[in-house]
Formats: sequence, structure tokens, C-alpha cells
Amino acid sequence: MEIVFGLVSFSIAIVFLVCLWRMLNWWAWFRPRKLQKILRQQGLKGTDYKFIFGDLKKISKSVEDAKSKPINLSDDISPRAFPFFIDAIQKNGENSFVWLGPDPLVFIKDPELVKNVFTNHTIFQKPPTNPLSKLLAQGLMFCEEDKWVKHRKIINPGFQMEKLKHMIPAFYLSCSEMLSEWEKNVGDQGLAELDVWPYLQQLASDVISRTAFGSSYEEGNKIFELQTEQVGYALEVLSSIYIPGWRFLPTKRNRRMKQIEKQVHASIKDIIDKRVKAMREGEASSDDLLGILLESNFEEIEQHGNKNFGMTTREVIEECKLFYLAGQETTSVLLVWTMVLLSMHQEWQARAREEVFKLFGKDRPDFDGLNRLKIVTMILNESLRLYPPVTLLRRLTKKQTEIGDITFPLGVQIAIPIVMYHYDEKIWGDDAKEFKPQRFSEGVSRVTKGQLAFLPFSGGPRICIGQNFAMLEAKMTMTMILQRFSFELSPSYTHAPTTIITLQPQFGAPLLLRKM
Repeated sequence: MEIVFGLVSFSIAIVFLVCLWRMLNWWAWFRPRKLQKILRQQGLKGTDYKFIFGDLKKISKSVEDAKSKPINLSDDISPRAFPFFIDAIQKNGENSFVWLGPDPLVFIKDPELVKNVFTNHTIFQKPPTNPLSKLLAQGLMFCEEDKWVKHRKIINPGFQMEKLKHMIPAFYLSCSEMLSEWEKNVGDQGLAELDVWPYLQQLASDVISRTAFGSSYEEGNKIFELQTEQVGYALEVLSSIYIPGWRFLPTKRNRRMKQIEKQVHASIKDIIDKRVKAMREGEASSDDLLGILLESNFEEIEQHGNKNFGMTTREVIEECKLFYLAGQETTSVLLVWTMVLLSMHQEWQARAREEVFKLFGKDRPDFDGLNRLKIVTMILNESLRLYPPVTLLRRLTKKQTEIGDITFPLGVQIAIPIVMYHYDEKIWGDDAKEFKPQRFSEGVSRVTKGQLAFLPFSGGPRICIGQNFAMLEAKMTMTMILQRFSFELSPSYTHAPTTIITLQPQFGAPLLLRKM
């Protein structure tokens, strides 16, 4: 009997291994080579596929090499933002491809092709991520099709300008606290060197804590400290090849990521439960993002008489986690590069300060005044063009489709290199790599000639829902900084833009601050 059982077990194991090998062979060999053949037959050039890893090893090495060498202030940042991709495009042309493991990644730059990709967002969807990185957040940014439509509708009221107006006090309070710290550093001498980067990161976190959770701000800050730790682990995961089943192994990192996820989930759920109880007892909903989200969710469920039309508690928690991730990253990098650029171009710093004093003097900035800032808005847009928070966007074809003269089979990834797009002289002119805010003097549509060519917040129907939030926060912060300080680059500043989820200063941003 034992012999029979052993033979059966051995046979099952053999069958399993054969099936596993066939699946691996298809996924990592036959499928990639078939896709490579289809792309080459259409005239696309690219790197040769290498079993399982593709170009990942070379990509990783090129990033490390680029990070080891700072650049000059006037240099194109593209080779530092995604070095291997730049080399591949220069060698094989704009519509060329590389390999992210067994998946081909095809670059496109033509505005009409880009518009097609963004418009047809049900065909060109976000590529799947490593399951471990999903512990960071799974909100609107990662939803597709009907789920995305539902979440966008429910979340949208929180980011309408009328609602954002009520968040101005939170912006002001967070910024005041940061600038008080700067003033302490400057002291009686009126001049000090200060790395503003960590302060701007903390500012963005404080703003999100206050605007997301309102009176639960302190508890929100504790949650976001855990999320910051989770970001570090997620970056490690994303920089390595995904091995199916690896997330189930009890490694130190895996255990800690799951522990953080449980802590964050429990803390946000506690805040939500308290808020829901208060709302059911007749208390008015708060003007913070969580209150607006819960109210919008209740209205959607009540309107249809079915809870399936609303978001679950788990989904609300994921959206709260995403508020932090997207809000903190986007605004802090916009602010730091704006300060670096204004340090390099003192004439524009002077013009921006003149506009600020003309509108507000040294008084507290208000909502209407912030919306009348023309020069500051031009500067912020130019900063977003030269240093977009996200340097490259990827999409995955969910079915075979044709854009332009290219037929993309199912499973091909499309890449839009935003930095290269923003530096394209065919779109922006011969001065595309220069800091010239005046190009936005008549708005984005005029300078882009109606093309989908300015993509700091993505584009099309899935454009970032928080762009008005980020811009309003940035205007408030820059206004208050300009009211109190002048600034220039410190001799210790090293120009080294590097992509860590967003485009960040690798060695910080030490500036010389002078009290006004």
C-alpha cells in the first residue's frame, strides 16, 4: 500500500513539474519571442530578449551608474532619470522597445499616439504590480473600468474647488509651522544654509494629514509615518524581478510589510468607524477629505438603495492610504524643484515676490488671491514641465489594438517618457530645455497648441484627480516662502535628479535662506 501511495505521489509531482515547466516555458520563452517577432515585423527596433530577466539587469546597472555621477545645472536630466531607456531610444529610434523581464516595453512620443493611449483607457490599462507593493495602496490610481468609474465619481466631490477652498486654513497652518522652523535656523543673523527638501516632505505629509483626517490629524500623522516606512520596502520590491509565490515566504521584509499593512488598516478603520458613528448620530460631516468621501459614499448608496453602488470600508481605507502616497510625493517634489529653479533664476524669483506682495503684502494669502497669481502659476507650470514628478508612464494592452501604423498585440506595455516629451523641441521650440515660465503666459492650451503635450499629472479621462489640490497647496507654500525669505543655491548643492517613485533630489536641496 505504501509503495502504491508513493508511486501516486511521485506521479503527481512529475505531472506538476511538467505543467510548471510548460507554463514557465510559455511565459518566459515562447510568448516573449512571439511578441518580439510581431514587433520587428512592423519595423520596430529593440533590444534582444534574454530569458526571464530581459533588460532588467542592464537597467539596474545603468541606474546605479547614473546615480554615481551628478550633472551640471544646465544638463538635460533625461539620461539621469532613465538612462538605459534613453540609450535604447537613441540607438533604435523613438518607437523602439526594451524588455522588462518577459514583457516588451514600447516607447511612443508622437502626441496623437499618446492621446490615443490616454483616451482609450479601457484598452490601455495600468500594468499589474508586484503583489507585495500593493500593500502600500490600492486606491483609485490602480482601479480599472467599472470600479474606476465608481470610485472616481464618489471621490470627485472632495477635489472640487469649492471644497478645496475650505482646506486653505490647513495649508496655511502647516506652512506656518514649517517657516517658523526656518526662521529659528536663520536666527538673528538673518542668513543660514538649510536643506529644504526634508522640510518640504514633512510639510506635504502634514497637509495631507490635516486635510484627510481633520481633527484626527495627530493619529493621521502616525499612520503616515508607517506609510513612509512601507514606501521604502515597496521600492525594494519594485526594483527586483517578481517571482510568483515569493510574497508568501516569511522573510523579514515580507513579515514587516504585512505587519505595517495591518497596523495602518486598523488605525484608519478606527478613525472611519468613529466618523461614521458621529455622522449617524446627526453630527455634520467634516470638510476634510475623509468626511467628504464618506458623505459622498453614503449618498451614492442611498440614491441606488444598494450598498454595491458604494465603496466598502476596505476600499475607503485604501483611498485614504493613496491620499498620502500621491499627495505627499507630488507636491513636495514640485516645491523643491521650484525652489531650486528660482534659486538659479533670481530675476524670476524677484518677479514672483513682486506679484505676491502686490496681491497680499505680508498678509495671510486667501483663496481668491491665490487663484489670481499669474506669474507664480507660470513658474509652477514650467517647473512641472522641466521636472515632472513622474518621469515615465506605462500602460498595458488588454487586447490587440492599433494606434497609428503600429499593431500592438495583447500583453505589450506602452511607455510614455514624460521628461523627453516635455523636452521635445518639435513641441516646445528650440528653447525647450531652458527655464522660461513666460511660455505659459497664455495658459497651457496655447503653448501646447491643443496637443496633449503637458503631462505632469498624466492626461485624458484618468488625469490625476488631485491636481487642483496640489497646485493650490504649492501656490500657498510658495507665496508664504516668498513673503518671508529670499533664497539661492548653497555652494554645497549637488544637482542630481533621481527617480525614486517620483523625481527627487538625490543629495537634498541645501539653499542659502535670507530673512526678508
